[in-house]
Amino acid sequence: MRDVAIIGIKSTKFGELWDYSFRDIFVEAGVGAIKDAGISGDEIDGLYVGNMSGGQFVDQEHIGALIADYSGLARNLHIPSTRVEAACASGGLALRQGVMAVASGYQDFVVAAGVEKMTDVNSAAASSALAAASDREWEGIMGATFPGLYAMIARKHIHKYGTTSEQLADVAVKNHLNGSMNPISQYKKKITRESVLNSIMVADPLHIFDCSPITDGAAALVLAPAEVAHEYTDNPIYIKASAQASDTIALHDRRDITTLDATVAAGKRAYDMANLRPEDIDVAEVHDCFTIAEICAIEDLGFVKKGEGGKYTEDGYTAVNGQIPVNTSGGLKSCGHPVGATGVKQAVEIVHQLRGEAGKRQVENAEIGMTHNVGGSGATAVVHILSNKR
Repeated sequence: MRDVAIIGIKSTKFGELWDYSFRDIFVEAGVGAIKDAGISGDEIDGLYVGNMSGGQFVDQEHIGALIADYSGLARNLHIPSTRVEAACASGGLALRQGVMAVASGYQDFVVAAGVEKMTDVNSAAASSALAAASDREWEGIMGATFPGLYAMIARKHIHKYGTTSEQLADVAVKNHLNGSMNPISQYKKKITRESVLNSIMVADPLHIFDCSPITDGAAALVLAPAEVAHEYTDNPIYIKASAQASDTIALHDRRDITTLDATVAAGKRAYDMANLRPEDIDVAEVHDCFTIAEICAIEDLGFVKKGEGGKYTEDGYTAVNGQIPVNTSGGLKSCGHPVGATGVKQAVEIVHQLRGEAGKRQVENAEIGMTHNVGGSGATAVVHILSNKR
């Protein structure tokens, strides 16, 4: 297996992009990443595109071919393009597919991307599309929404470990502060603990400021064999580990709903692959679709003992200048959550951090970063570890 490097990156702005089509945003991301890599389109051997639900959001299936076509990589070049779906982990899994293609030697230069255009439908239709990431028969049809499912996780975490609504709010406050410094963020406004606690209750104990938004956006990476990466960029970022795990899709079948066992398994596999430990990670982007999800993630990835994530956040250890900075991009909560693109955007943020180009949200001396992308309520988890040293 070959070592793999990231040589080009690009994210569009995230938000309600009314003036841009689905095609506009993925072309901007893909072309931007190829330009950043300093390669030409005819050097690309394949595309892997994370997209959860183009059919329900924009009435378009056959996403892989569409993207190859409108990126100018289909006519004459006929470059293969594959859509990858794993609910909200679609982007992370697209990256993993690209990594495996390059590592195996089957392809040399690959674009791993993600895209979602979610605001072209009303909120009810968007909620219905997102509910398809749960067990539709045993959860969705019974009335369980994703805020409801994560509210169950939060309520059990509060009961079992003493986590507080104030600590949940602290996740949102931190991520909005980080997002206020990120030029692509959907929400750049700082918020307070009080504003979170006084916002509309969506599913007790989760307020609307505990929930990630509906978002449009795209992100892309160019992957290459590590041995040639320096021919294209002075600062390649190396993939030290790529891991995936699965769990039951329905929450009621889980061993313990306060622990995402797929995250635990994927994290362990990634640490073993990279020969690293949680304390070696300098910065992490984790899947904070709801504030409780970030607390569970930092526990399940081993940054803090189970049950202590709320207090750890409250004490500032996950801030940009903390012990383990988490979601410096603003996370899903503030930067936005275009579901198919999120896992790739996480990697783009880590690349910015490891290159030392994250501006006011830069983590000092960041050398090793992690991304953690979750599908549904935890049925899929994808973890990557990146480094600026080979």
